[in-house]
Amino acid sequence: MGRLSYDFSGESVLVTGASRGIGRAVAEAFALAGADLTVLSSGAGIHEAAREISAGSGRPVRAIECDITDAAGVKAALAGFGRIDVLVNNAGLERITPLLDDDPSVEDTFRRITDINTNGTFYVTRNAVPHMTAGGRIIVTASIWSRVAVPEFSAYITSKHANLGFTRVMAKELGPKGIRVNAVRPGWVRTEAALLSLKNMSIRTGRSEDDLLAEIVGAQVLPGLLEPEDLAAPYLFLASDGARDMTGQGIMLDRGEVMA
Repeated sequence: MGRLSYDFSGESVLVTGASRGIGRAVAEAFALAGADLTVLSSGAGIHEAAREISAGSGRPVRAIECDITDAAGVKAALAGFGRIDVLVNNAGLERITPLLDDDPSVEDTFRRITDINTNGTFYVTRNAVPHMTAGGRIIVTASIWSRVAVPEFSAYITSKHANLGFTRVMAKELGPKGIRVNAVRPGWVRTEAALLSLKNMSIRTGRSEDDLLAEIVGAQVLPGLLEPEDLAAPYLFLASDGARDMTGQGIMLDRGEVMA
């Protein structure tokens, strides 16, 4: 975090997709900043993640195991929630879905990705907003691929364009209630999902993972692959008073790969 310092003492923060990767790093950062943290994910691993974040921050962390594609399940999970000051919609799925691949599993994967990334984000937000008051903040994890596109990631890129559109619609719809909505658009980050995509790209192209990674990093102005912890600061900033006049925006964090 360098010299950045934020204080979220007394603030209730909910982070989805927080068992690993970007969500885990963002959740840890909010806990270290004093937030009353709740983490949510579809797998049982979220309970261990909560225990580890609590041990590392010295603060209690609540865990919710919930599949966000289950609208009724999301409603039940958030029904008894108290106040929510900050919602981080981070849960997502990234897989290759080649349009010209006639394997029926591609269609199943397409549906699952859009169900999690688009529908799930909507269900969580829809059920979290009643627990938010003026001053509430919502942050969506989008992607640089909400601005550009690459072959064979049709479902993921479609969903990330949708995430950015959803951010803008919600900013307009919730602005009169005093709730701000913004997005973070990361580039390539060293996460389990990204490295799996790299592996699959290598298999499909016949190029080595090292060669593909060198090409990806070479497209950046600043060298090196982003790590999950590099993503935490923009989320804390967007949730802070420093961003009180920002809404409907998407912050690019990609080491200069795509310049808006």
